[in-house]
Amino acid sequence: MSAVFKSIEAGFEPLTEARLDDVLVVEQAAYSQPWTRGNFTDSLQAGYQAQVLHADGTVLGYFVAMKGVDEVHLLNLTVAPAHQRQGWGRLMLDALALWARGQGAQWLWLEVRASNVRAQHIYESHGYRHVGERKSYYPAAQGRREDAVVMSLKL
Repeated sequence: MSAVFKSIEAGFEPLTEARLDDVLVVEQAAYSQPWTRGNFTDSLQAGYQAQVLHADGTVLGYFVAMKGVDEVHLLNLTVAPAHQRQGWGRLMLDALALWARGQGAQWLWLEVRASNVRAQHIYESHGYRHVGERKSYYPAAQGRREDAVVMSLKL
């Protein structure tokens, strides 16, 4: 028996306005309540760390993070639905932690939907711990709101 493995050469690039249409396609496919173009544009204008993970011109995922005094707050981390469960989210978490350490951050913080148990498990496997909740934090279907789980990682 023989197996053929397809090698994917992936890399990071800064998110720019030129790449925003590609990112929005992924965002809208991944979430029922996606970020808007304005959310991404505001993040870019504010100077947040925004990176796109790509291979052969295809967006595999991206993240947006905001640096504070001694911490970094992860605002959005998304893997394209067609590329989920392949380790790309973990790779982006590693890249984020590396960048945050280089910025002198001592903590990484994030919120995740209470219903997104799969993401919570990924974060926990990366060392993040559940430290609190934010009631009615996220917009949900039919004008409802969903709680967020607050997680942090000591760097």
